[in-house]
Amino acid sequence: MEHLTLESFKESICECGIDGGTPEWKYKGEVPAVIDFYADWCGPCKMVGPILEELSEEYKGRVNIYKVNTETEQQLAGVFGVRSIPSILFIPLEGKPQMAAGALPKAEFQKLFQEILGVEK
Repeated sequence: MEHLTLESFKESICECGIDGGTPEWKYKGEVPAVIDFYADWCGPCKMVGPILEELSEEYKGRVNIYKVNTETEQQLAGVFGVRSIPSILFIPLEGKPQMAAGALPKAEFQKLFQEILGVEK
């Protein structure tokens, strides 16, 4: 699981209106992605972290899972309107990303991986 900064986000995911880039969403990845917007002090975020670690191993090569620390990457969190954490951004290869808020259980992540990302268990 990779931690993203504003710069690595623009390189790996999308420039999408950040720093005056084109506002159009154009995902740069080769497999679907999930981004966990979190903070170190957040209790529910601490519950989601190990689940995403597990899923990153189970879905290795089929889904890239990233983390964004909202304390250090406030501009990036602001671009996506993150108001509460954890907030999870699901990025399919085609179409627009979708945000989910709150600490989701593993089974719910797997369901959303299938429904939004089109990736089977």
